[in-house]
Amino acid sequence: MYTAEISRTNPTAFLFVIDQSGSMDEIMETEQTKARFVADVLNKTLYQLIIRCTRAEGVRDYFDVGVIAYGDSIRSGFAGALAGKILHPLSDVEANPLRIEERVKRVSDGAGGLVDQPTKFPVWFDPTSSGGTPMTAAMRTAAEAIAEWCDSHQNSYPPTIIHVTDGASTDGDPSEIVTALKQMSTNDGECLLFNLHISTAGGQPSVFPSSESGLDEHGRLLFRLSSGFPEHLVQAAREKEYDSVSSESRFFGYKAGYEAIVDFFDIGTRASNLR
Repeated sequence: MYTAEISRTNPTAFLFVIDQSGSMDEIMETEQTKARFVADVLNKTLYQLIIRCTRAEGVRDYFDVGVIAYGDSIRSGFAGALAGKILHPLSDVEANPLRIEERVKRVSDGAGGLVDQPTKFPVWFDPTSSGGTPMTAAMRTAAEAIAEWCDSHQNSYPPTIIHVTDGASTDGDPSEIVTALKQMSTNDGECLLFNLHISTAGGQPSVFPSSESGLDEHGRLLFRLSSGFPEHLVQAAREKEYDSVSSESRFFGYKAGYEAIVDFFDIGTRASNLR
């Protein structure tokens, strides 16, 4: 399982489910709100997926990509031309950013110092934070999109869903719908659901644990709802010095800080077997 070749004929899918509830306005150690930091990481991830799939003739549609945002409503996280449905071929995403911002990044000056360099930063997803945390309804929306996708891509590597939240569900226990979502499959295996809880509070973070030990009630729920660690991603995690990761681990992070958030997106969107 999880060995299907990813090609333009048989793409895979990445669906990001992002909590935009009111508490996402809390300030992180980066001095950004949680909503802003997650939006930046997501936009950077989308751009990196596009770069990974760009060839001389343009962007190859190895991936279908979507974003679901939830807070005061449940909606596509894309706006403009992409707002009408959840999942889109990557070339459509590349062609329809909301805007291109100019930002500054620090780069080496070749003499041991750092200099500011302007860089173009495409934005598809804007931060916002209001309302509750209707996780169950958001996961139901995700399940509808993934069921339709799997029905029409039975020979593909199964979809990966990356869910980012900072709190407990405010519309009931999402376990039933998440279990159903994880059981959706292609001929190559069941969907992969990765849960990331972010926090500005104290407490020991737990990233890619192999047991519920040390987790509070909410952490134990998210642990149980997370997929096991796919074997082909174990090495990618170890390269980022998550040395304890094994096939017994869950693809789950709890009380994650900014470094773990970046790593989680990066490892979660690694896809082998690109043709």
